[in-house]
Amino acid sequence: MSIPPIITNPIREGSRRLLRPWIIIAATATLALLCCGGAITAVIFGDFATSQSPLTNSLNCGSTKAVTITGQFPRIGPYGEEKIRNAAIIIKTGQQLKVSPRGWVIAVATAMQESSLTNHGFLGKRNDHDSLGLFQQRPSQGWGTPEQVMDPVYAATKFYTKLMKVKGWESLPLTVAAQRVQISAYPNAYAKHEPLATRIVNELTDGAARAVLVDNKLRCASFGQIAASGWTAPVKASLNSRFRTAERPAHNGVDLGAARHTPIRAAAAGVVIVSKCDLGNCDRDGSLSTPGCGWYVDILHADQVITRYCHMQSRPLVRVGDRISPGQIIGNVGNSGHSTGPHLHFEVHLDGDRSRNGAVDPIPFMAGKGAALGDGGKDA
Repeated sequence: MSIPPIITNPIREGSRRLLRPWIIIAATATLALLCCGGAITAVIFGDFATSQSPLTNSLNCGSTKAVTITGQFPRIGPYGEEKIRNAAIIIKTGQQLKVSPRGWVIAVATAMQESSLTNHGFLGKRNDHDSLGLFQQRPSQGWGTPEQVMDPVYAATKFYTKLMKVKGWESLPLTVAAQRVQISAYPNAYAKHEPLATRIVNELTDGAARAVLVDNKLRCASFGQIAASGWTAPVKASLNSRFRTAERPAHNGVDLGAARHTPIRAAAAGVVIVSKCDLGNCDRDGSLSTPGCGWYVDILHADQVITRYCHMQSRPLVRVGDRISPGQIIGNVGNSGHSTGPHLHFEVHLDGDRSRNGAVDPIPFMAGKGAALGDGGKDA
């Protein structure tokens, strides 16, 4: 399949920054992982889709109540009350148009890039031609009259109307979907806003960025669906072993007990920064005496998040530099490397740090994105 262009925080069109050299250098570093149990059942954390999970209970997936645009608004990140009110107008307009929450995230992120959520009027020499309003729409390019594009509801409606005409927009990387609407001079600039746009949508809608829209009703995203945040679970499988247990303190991810040859899907849009075998020969089953990840892939996402996919059956289906869509198949579950049976070892790292120092527990991280790991609460 063709891989549409995306952009992540280290690669910004506007500032002409390229992928940081240290990431490329780090891609050759040796992984230090303890045994990953595929056939061996370890401590089971459970599934976040069940009613028994305190974390799931505290992470809602959106309210059907219309977003209010009156009253006081909290500061969210660098954005004060008036800018968050503008974000609320964008979201409410999407609700009224019955656009899914993914569209709200895309629209808010686009306005963050175009105007910093400020309804700009004519700025003189600082204007980009005749661009105006939250989305910097140009009357001369058919977006409407100056008065119209300065109306946040009108501007958001025009954005959504064009977005919904983009084929497959809900499954595209955010920067691709936004660019096909905006036709910006900086087509790769939008994705860096996705994490904060997701947070804004969640805070204003009681968690809708963790949801999908089904029959005009918000539901928590299930396996195979891409949440409004742009994230999805890499496989549907039981959680066989969790992050850094007392028995395995150096286990920097979780083990998902999927069968051999199960397709592995990218958890979110990103750029492949590692695709390799870290052994002399990965084309055979691993064992307790075999070191490393075997065949594995690292993907760099927006906000300097890295996901890692270990113990693939054979050479990954993606190469370094490939730009990946959320849910794209990147390889197949196997048993290469330091492994006792077929499964996917899945890691999440923050701040662009591929070492154990950057690793965080994937279970709450993915639950927060609306892409809970597990197979419906069944233990291995």
